[in-house]
Amino acid sequence: MELLETMKIALRALARNKLRSALTMLGIIIGVGAVIAMVGIGNGAQKEVQDRIAAMGTNLLYVSAGSVNMGGTHLGAGATQTLVSSDVTAILSEAPAVANAAPVSSASTQLVFGNQNWATTVTGTEPQYFDIRDWAFSQGDTFSQDDVRRAANVAVIGETVRQNLFGNSNPVGQTIRAGNLPFTVVGVLTAKGTSGMGGDQDDGIYVPITTLQKKITGQNWLRNIMVSAKSQGESYAAQDQITAILRDRHRIRAGAPDDFSIRNLADIAELADQSAQVMTMLLASIAGVSLIVGGIGIMNIMLVSVTERTKEIGVRVAIGATEQDVQRQFLLESVVLSLLGGAVGIIVGIGSSILINYVLHWTVSVSMLAVGAAVIFSTAIGVAFGYYPARKAARLDPIEALRFE
Repeated sequence: MELLETMKIALRALARNKLRSALTMLGIIIGVGAVIAMVGIGNGAQKEVQDRIAAMGTNLLYVSAGSVNMGGTHLGAGATQTLVSSDVTAILSEAPAVANAAPVSSASTQLVFGNQNWATTVTGTEPQYFDIRDWAFSQGDTFSQDDVRRAANVAVIGETVRQNLFGNSNPVGQTIRAGNLPFTVVGVLTAKGTSGMGGDQDDGIYVPITTLQKKITGQNWLRNIMVSAKSQGESYAAQDQITAILRDRHRIRAGAPDDFSIRNLADIAELADQSAQVMTMLLASIAGVSLIVGGIGIMNIMLVSVTERTKEIGVRVAIGATEQDVQRQFLLESVVLSLLGGAVGIIVGIGSSILINYVLHWTVSVSMLAVGAAVIFSTAIGVAFGYYPARKAARLDPIEALRFE
């Protein structure tokens, strides 16, 4: 019997029981749709995290003050006072893999403008800090190196501060008060949103490092040094070079622990990427279970169909159909059910992804790889779970089949 003729017979058999065929496909539809939607959510979450980490800056390394041991008591990170501005100069001049570096120290402050006030963090740094963070200005500009030399009372504010103090008015040129000090606003940063760590990057003001040290904290050491490597590939070389420079400058003996710590953003990005991939695989595996359930449903219905059509099978064998013809027909019915279910499942999966993005505002990235894998897997389920019923139909004794009531 020709394959095309067998296909026509299989389709007619399925069409005779439309509702049952549709219900049989339901498991495959839900399974394929769930796999596509879950993988899309996982990929979207992965992209969202990577975008937020990238928004913190490119090829970044954070050099932080380390812990210290005082009389056997280990104080936490940030307890040492050995990071100073001359370390930044040394890193820029002696580390060939470093593109830029800026000192960073911070303190809490209460901002006041008119009858509005806002508690936030004041960060002292230098103008290159905004280049390192790849941070543009929506209004005004950064303070200058001359402002740093003069310890001028000028400030750049984040978008969250602007909204809470100024509303819709233009803050550039206005004077705000941080504690008891007046500051002239020279620039407003564009909104960056939350960081990969979950903090609001827009909630803060930035002043010259000298202003912070001399007029606010009275401390001449740094909490952090922010460094950008020349490329992501050179970030690990930059990390090694900075470690060697700081150990030499801080006179740390061989074998003694560092009095600073360095965090490479590439490590954080890689860790976040691995976590997101594990979550995606977990979601896809859970959704994949419904595909197995759908396959079991197909096998069940095909076994019922073989029993119901026993006499039909006997007639076909009596007029010349071979075992292979009967087996091929039932196997094709199973595969057609799986393929149709997979096709509808793809539409449901993509539609669900769009709906989730529209209603919940989650980033959903539909993977063509997941779509292809779902089609292949649903076809394989049709073959695997349809083989036994097809084999059972092909082995029926024609005499007994014709006597079946």
